[in-house]
Amino acid sequence: MRIYDIIKKKRDGMELSTEEINYFVQNYTLGNIPDYQISALLMAIYFKKMNKRETLDLTKAMINSGEKVDLSQIKGIKVDKHSTGGVGDKTTIALGPMIAACGVPFVKMSGRGLGHTGGTLDKLESIKNFNVEIKKDDFINNVNSINIAICSQTANITPADKKLYALRDVTATVENISLIASSIMSKKLAIGSDAIVLDVKVGSGAFMKDLESAIVLAKEMVDIGTGFGRETVAVLTNMDEPLGYSVGNALEVKEAIDTLLGNGPKDFVQICMALGSKLLVLAGKCPNEINAKCLLNEVIKNRKAYNKLIELTKFQGGDTRFIENTELLPKARYVLEVNSEEEGYIKSINAEEVGKCALLLGAGREVKESQIDLAAGIVLNKKVGNEVSKGDVLAYIHSNDESKAKEVKKILKNVIQISDKKVMPKKLIFGEVNKEGVRLF
Repeated sequence: MRIYDIIKKKRDGMELSTEEINYFVQNYTLGNIPDYQISALLMAIYFKKMNKRETLDLTKAMINSGEKVDLSQIKGIKVDKHSTGGVGDKTTIALGPMIAACGVPFVKMSGRGLGHTGGTLDKLESIKNFNVEIKKDDFINNVNSINIAICSQTANITPADKKLYALRDVTATVENISLIASSIMSKKLAIGSDAIVLDVKVGSGAFMKDLESAIVLAKEMVDIGTGFGRETVAVLTNMDEPLGYSVGNALEVKEAIDTLLGNGPKDFVQICMALGSKLLVLAGKCPNEINAKCLLNEVIKNRKAYNKLIELTKFQGGDTRFIENTELLPKARYVLEVNSEEEGYIKSINAEEVGKCALLLGAGREVKESQIDLAAGIVLNKKVGNEVSKGDVLAYIHSNDESKAKEVKKILKNVIQISDKKVMPKKLIFGEVNKEGVRLF
């Protein structure tokens, strides 16, 4: 078998066999095939696409390229949640403890932020001494003890995906549904959870900018999960404006804690309830989503979910005082107000642009090696549809660099659009995709 023949076959629009896919994934991972040939193959896949069988085989090959995490020692039906990335998306930090407090094991291996989308691990490191690099045995023991653990992926999980993604990133071959879906799902399926809920973001701050392409991606990922015998559901959610009010690591942790204390932003709470209710149904904890939402509300009211976050922090070496007193979380030296220069109604708050502003402040990474400022970020004071008077505070900029804060202030005034007519916010949840098909709300 030759890589040249595989490239030519896909270039001509033909279907690759399971053996051919296994050959190029295995040999590229081992360093036996040069970057320039895999670059050519990726471009051929980008233009000629892959069918469902090829995509499933590519996912399997990437999973088999490295270590698989066996979670069979964990008692009960284990659930996991994945977001395709957004701005202000601190869902795992609130939702994980809520699910665990309901008595369902929540297992999560997360990544770090890159670009304008934040990473769960970076956010958790706002809590002093919170250790995200826990060993596999500790991960399993923690879940068996308190129903939750959140840590970084081991270096040996899907090494093929790491190599292929790095190459896709520099060869303009990222935006292909099969390549995106297999990349996401290989990492999820290498970890032995029983059920997965996917939060597929749609809009300006998301990877998929329109609902049609988000549905295609969601269907592909659900098909892969189902093909592996895992219960998999995708929820299509709005990312045209940031989720909640806070964007930035410590600021988002504080908002997640507020949510567990019953004081969360309406849109963020709605997302947690929608995803959480599906996880509880998939885990067999509740017969339907109505019962599940009641249970989730109950664990917030009786503070079991909040106490579960304290437990999680304690078990992973973190200082629980940072949960009990959020004033201890990293704070920026400067806080600048962005004031409205007109009256009317908030027309739009472009999530991607807000994310880029947070990145400029140091809340995200330009490259993997970038240092993150855990205190930096933006706290919105208004949401789409809200009425605004002249002089009202639209947002607060948190920064340790005053010149950057002033630069962001100028940008945000144009990002937060105001109309003289009342604007109705878009739907927050557009629909869901499961093995039966697509259901739009």
